[in-house]
Amino acid sequence: MEYKLNTNSEVDSWKEVILVYNSALKEIGTKLEILNDEFQHVHRYNPIEHIKSRIKTSESIVKKLKKNGYESTIENMVKYVNDIAGIRIICSFTTDIYRIAEMLTNQTDIKVLSVKDYIKNPKASGYKSYHMIVSIPIYLSDRIVDAKVEIQIRTVAMDFWASLEHKIHYKFEGNAPEYIKDDLYECAKMVSELDAKMLSLNEEIQQIEKEMLEKGNM
Repeated sequence: MEYKLNTNSEVDSWKEVILVYNSALKEIGTKLEILNDEFQHVHRYNPIEHIKSRIKTSESIVKKLKKNGYESTIENMVKYVNDIAGIRIICSFTTDIYRIAEMLTNQTDIKVLSVKDYIKNPKASGYKSYHMIVSIPIYLSDRIVDAKVEIQIRTVAMDFWASLEHKIHYKFEGNAPEYIKDDLYECAKMVSELDAKMLSLNEEIQQIEKEMLEKGNM
């Protein structure tokens, strides 16, 4: 059942919308905590460094609707804006990104609506991240509704780069000087090299630990 507004005033409808999306963030957040705890128990390793969540501001929602040619109504907001509720998952290594995405996909009550892999296919700016739009059922007192959540999964290094790129984008209102864009792109390449090097180093450490355990059991 897709989310539908109630028949009360617009104010009450807006409050209900926010209630549903906040509940969706809590549901996804709890799932991630459980998966992280389980991974620690089985593999003695936490793939998730930290989690950030947010509800998009009404101003940002209206701006996005206008940009896409839609009237600024709550109905259009629910139907056409997929990232009202957003969760960002920060990992240590690139392999963790795909591991977490797979674990979320395997959850029977999560429906994956779309995926954009900006790690295998980075944006022209150098931006890298793994994006998923999912829906999750929210159990209200009188019905079950599906709420959409945007999930972004990236490494610590990718998040650092994206944070700086975001600040520069708003500082120059999307028209940063070319030399700054070029420098940002070069930084993106360095971030990719750093992620690859850190992953390689971690794999070497794991191999050494495995060999030490095998020797200890001989």
